[in-house]
Amino acid sequence: MDHHDDGCQRMTPSRRAILGAAGALFAWSFVPKFAYAAAGARDPRFVVVVLRGALDGLSAVPPIGDPDYAALRDGIALTRDGPEAALPLDGFFYLHPAMPNLARLYRDGHAAIIHAAATGYRERSHFDGQDVLESGQPGPGHTATGWLNRLLASLPPGEGIARNGVLGVGVVPPLVVRGDAPVLGWAPPRMARAGSDLTMRLADLYGQRDAHLAAALQQAIETEGLAQRRGMDGKPMGGGGPDSADGMRRIAEGAAALVGADDGPRIAALAFEGWDTHANEGGAKGRLATLLGGLDGAFAAFETGLAPVWKDTVVMVVTEFGRTAAVNGTVGTDHGTGTVAFLVGGAVKGGRMIADWPGLKPEALYQSRDLKPTSDVRAVAKGVVADLFGLSGPVLAEKVFPGTGDLKPVQGLVV
Repeated sequence: MDHHDDGCQRMTPSRRAILGAAGALFAWSFVPKFAYAAAGARDPRFVVVVLRGALDGLSAVPPIGDPDYAALRDGIALTRDGPEAALPLDGFFYLHPAMPNLARLYRDGHAAIIHAAATGYRERSHFDGQDVLESGQPGPGHTATGWLNRLLASLPPGEGIARNGVLGVGVVPPLVVRGDAPVLGWAPPRMARAGSDLTMRLADLYGQRDAHLAAALQQAIETEGLAQRRGMDGKPMGGGGPDSADGMRRIAEGAAALVGADDGPRIAALAFEGWDTHANEGGAKGRLATLLGGLDGAFAAFETGLAPVWKDTVVMVVTEFGRTAAVNGTVGTDHGTGTVAFLVGGAVKGGRMIADWPGLKPEALYQSRDLKPTSDVRAVAKGVVADLFGLSGPVLAEKVFPGTGDLKPVQGLVV
């Protein structure tokens, strides 16, 4: 649900069509303005995965140790015993059985889970919730730029990270990556697309009359070359979309191939769809289990594809809000508030549940219906990027996440 087409606002319809014709690999920004050299020997990678539709955190990471959990989850509650038992984490929190890769990463110290988390948004509109999540602003409609792009633009001069831009995965780049800093785009090559020869002819044609468009097309050519060097030759791959297990895995594989390249982008964002489980959500098996299995497969694809740089990698998984604590009449859950966020990667100080647990008693629920949020995903993101990229608190509070001076970064998330 991409609703602020920041990059396209500068384009006439004809320019939009030309960039679309350039294919699944494209550039949405122009001349890089910043570069950055990571401190010491670290060469960090940071990937943000947005789960669009609102993940049910109480099913993904069930608090089976909470005495009020089972009654609220009538029909979909997970159990700690039996043939479809949830996977143990810390004895209070468990993991959905569809996520064995995440359970292994957690045991290995490469995954941390933040529960009862949310942005500062407290309504229940997907559109507005995703706007707040991806823009990094205190409310919807404040800006058409994303916090990852502003992060890139805030890095100090140097070599490396900012020069290579931020990768936005999808036919339209997610809002979280849009802005003035350079943006590269990639989409899984399921559909027919124009080859690099057409892109070069377009660059020649427009090079004399539209410098911005020519620069964008030239960057598309360079990104196409990077993909070819990584074995992504552009042949249609088939399979499902970003709301299927196969599609999630393929998208993660492609993103990892580009982010893992020595000359590729160090920062990326992508979105998986379909998490709006109003009806027939399922418990250990069913619709949500299939989606969680796809996300778990994506974790494995990131781990494999980024293996040479895994020790410096953080993958952050977020969603716009959670779902109701109680099950509705169609054995699903409605729009809620608190949910979970995941941190995965070799740079994560993992093996930890991070939660100030509010409980599930009626008086403890937000507006008597939702898991009450006690952690802010912006504080989590601040903590990660402060340690990965060395950004200061004032930069994070004023540029990356404006108006969050009182929201301190979560400490100790990165090793």
